[in-house]
Amino acid sequence: MADVDRAADRAHAALGRRQNDDGHWVFELEADATIPAEYVLLEHYLDRIDPALEARIGVYLRRIQGDHGGWPLYYGGKFDISASVKAYFALKAIGDDVDAPHMARARAAILDHGGAERSNVFTRFQLALYGEVPWHATPAMPVELVLLPRKAFFSMWNMSYWSRTVIAPLLVLAALRPRAINPRGVHVQELFVTPPSRIRDWIRGPYRSPLGRVFRYVDKVVRPAERLIPETTRRRAIKAAVDFIEPRLNGVDGLGAIYPAMANTVMMYRALGVPDSDPRAATAWEAVRNLLVENGEETYCQPCVSPIWDTGLAGHAMIEAASGPDGVRPEETRQKLAAAAAWLRDRQILDVKGDWAINCPDVEPGGWAFQYRNDYYPDVDDTAVVGMLLHREGDPANDEAIERARQWIIGMQSSNGGWGAFDIDNNLEFLNHIPFADHGALLDPPTADVTARCISFLAQLGHPEDRPVIERGIDYLRSDQEKEGCWFGRWGTNYIYGTWSVLCAYNAAGVAHDDPSMVRAVEWLRAVQREDGGWGEDCASYEGATPGIYHESLPSQTAWAVLGLMAAGLHGDPAVARGMAFLTRMQNEDGEWDEEPYNAVGFPKVFYLRYHGYRQFFPLMALSRYRNLASSNSRHVAFGF
Repeated sequence: MADVDRAADRAHAALGRRQNDDGHWVFELEADATIPAEYVLLEHYLDRIDPALEARIGVYLRRIQGDHGGWPLYYGGKFDISASVKAYFALKAIGDDVDAPHMARARAAILDHGGAERSNVFTRFQLALYGEVPWHATPAMPVELVLLPRKAFFSMWNMSYWSRTVIAPLLVLAALRPRAINPRGVHVQELFVTPPSRIRDWIRGPYRSPLGRVFRYVDKVVRPAERLIPETTRRRAIKAAVDFIEPRLNGVDGLGAIYPAMANTVMMYRALGVPDSDPRAATAWEAVRNLLVENGEETYCQPCVSPIWDTGLAGHAMIEAASGPDGVRPEETRQKLAAAAAWLRDRQILDVKGDWAINCPDVEPGGWAFQYRNDYYPDVDDTAVVGMLLHREGDPANDEAIERARQWIIGMQSSNGGWGAFDIDNNLEFLNHIPFADHGALLDPPTADVTARCISFLAQLGHPEDRPVIERGIDYLRSDQEKEGCWFGRWGTNYIYGTWSVLCAYNAAGVAHDDPSMVRAVEWLRAVQREDGGWGEDCASYEGATPGIYHESLPSQTAWAVLGLMAAGLHGDPAVARGMAFLTRMQNEDGEWDEEPYNAVGFPKVFYLRYHGYRQFFPLMALSRYRNLASSNSRHVAFGF
């Protein structure tokens, strides 16, 4: 136990040092090569080239090139055609010689995998903006879609928040068909196996269902029909798209506070003839620039920022460390948490009914977003995590915020008992089969991890009248359990993350530790523990690889596993002790842990994330909980998280 105490003390100090003066935490959020590559191409689209900045992005892109010659979607991942096309294009725009070894290897790998013509829809849109492919290389997506009401099948309102915000400006671009300025005249025709002018099968399988083939033919019908749309209707649709976007511009945090939507907005304003000096265009550009991360000789662009999430998770780790008879610097931590709570309270969204309200207009706002500001798009996962932290922190000043969050989360429950991240019943699965949705992530249906967090929050609050809501959520989780005993992790990698989340919820909701569902989950976690005592899981588990398996143990995933086992009442289990030994052994002298592999997902199979803070939050929480349970009488986890 002395090793655990020392490790918790050092980790607490390390995390405490990273808190900002105003009380919040924020860590880097890294994706793959696509976002920094797209940023470079955006500068060339606009002719706003910053050579020194692009040189640093070039250093980053070259470093993360894979041994296969291309670029993967996550650390150590397989070749990805779309990421590779964008990275090659960006490096060529920066000025890399196409005959340089790294460019030659990349080009050969792209051609070996079918060429740029086999890249995904968003990459082909990018290529169309540069004139590298004809516009019919992209699926038919008429801007008139924005005029469709909620009840229409193909309405924008039936898509997820991220799809809505990305698509709205993209539809305007597709209608206007602008061309990048491209002042250096950079082209990538050498990446095509077949010249684009001769390609006739831009939209082709593999299809996820027969619906995909049906929609391919629908696309062929819609495309020529677009020419029949009256010009007055087109102008009205473009205006409707702009009218949707502008209330949601979100200041320097940008449309939807996510890079693709923000970049599309910048290009949209240029296509509409809005001067760069116009406050709307200038602020949209500033929002994009705010996502850049400078790391010495390297620069990359984040897909978004994660301050609310990071502050909530850091707060949970800090409060766990400071709890119990041997809490780490409890008075200092209390002050840090008070500052964090005040910062969080100030960012609760209380006066904006965002897009979520289209399905529940009578529910009052009360959520938190993921980013600094994103008032139209709070999410229930952040809200539940922040709500549990404020409840545990215990300041009466938090009471109103907690109650507003509680009411909002109850109102956001879907009809099947689960919760999605941003919307209710956002589950019209057929939309994921249209040609535009080749990423398969157009929707935001309920998931086990988000549902578990909502149950944990409501159960921690303990209002008897919420029991029916909790029971419906538990029924959903039972129905969603995999045959192996684990749960799919929609927003964290992967089955270890999902299983930890559900075990916490079961424990908070009072599900018996010998309940068959919980027993199966525990048996699965034990079965995938590695010989070194840790746990690890590859992002390839989203692509069909065995759940819970990786070639190395990772601090964050080890922490999730032991937290899940402790929630199941197994504090004294040898598997937990071995996990603790791994965490103490792998800690650095500065109190932090190293973790290069990606630990989260944006869209399974398409877009993965590395939260730089996860290697700090979760090991500290696990070590501290282990220590605290050892000194408790019940050895029962008393909180939802």
